[in-house]
Amino acid sequence: MSSVARALTIAGSDSGGGAGIQADLKTFQELRVFGMSALTAVTAQNTLGVTGIYELESEAVATQIDAVATDIGVDAVKTGMIANIQIMKTIAAKIEEHSIPNLVIDPVMIAKSGDSLLNSDARLALKKYLIPLATVVTPNLPEAEVLTGLTLDSLDSRKQAARLIVSMGARSVVIKGGHLAGEAAEDLFYDGNEFSILSAPRIETPHTHGTGCTFSAAITAHLAKGTSLPAAVQQAKTFITAAISHPLHLGKGHGPTNHWAHRLQEGKS
Repeated sequence: MSSVARALTIAGSDSGGGAGIQADLKTFQELRVFGMSALTAVTAQNTLGVTGIYELESEAVATQIDAVATDIGVDAVKTGMIANIQIMKTIAAKIEEHSIPNLVIDPVMIAKSGDSLLNSDARLALKKYLIPLATVVTPNLPEAEVLTGLTLDSLDSRKQAARLIVSMGARSVVIKGGHLAGEAAEDLFYDGNEFSILSAPRIETPHTHGTGCTFSAAITAHLAKGTSLPAAVQQAKTFITAAISHPLHLGKGHGPTNHWAHRLQEGKS
């Protein structure tokens, strides 16, 4: 293992800088991990919505992964927006070919603006090809409902969904609770054996663009550094809570989170 932790994000580009590979690379940098990227698509988007999605060829994705894995090396990888089945198959094959450890899957399906980022066939392929390789899957409530076909209106139903996702082959799952009502934002973590609740005060703000990307990137960064899975998830929860707590007030819609807010919280500004 390199003396410098290395993390790879395989995801789409967000021209607004709040989500996608831009959010991932900012998070890696903040957590002192060397970040690398393999683009799956280029999107034209801002805080108001997505105005264009331009998918790359699967060969381009494969070549990017090969270039990184065969030279610099990868200690952990996360996936974000993957627009089609062929790219999913390619990513799965390359992760196995290069024996890349610590796969974090953020099953990006819908942008904060409501725009769809993943078609129905690709959703099925996600379950078939990538989830069985995952160290942890990080769906929000709507994504967990799509993956499992369940209505998640109670803690028991969320636990059932978590069990189902692990039964698909994933080692663990975090079902994020940002869409729940209540004073606390509670995520459900299931490691395949035990459940735990990750709780933080709910912050009322429209500036939550890229929260899912940032949270999963923080998990990836900590795993790349050799942190245990439960600790990586807990530390990522702390990171994203800080990022939401100190909004940047950018844009006219759902603004981005603040990737350097953890330093303010820790008195390291």
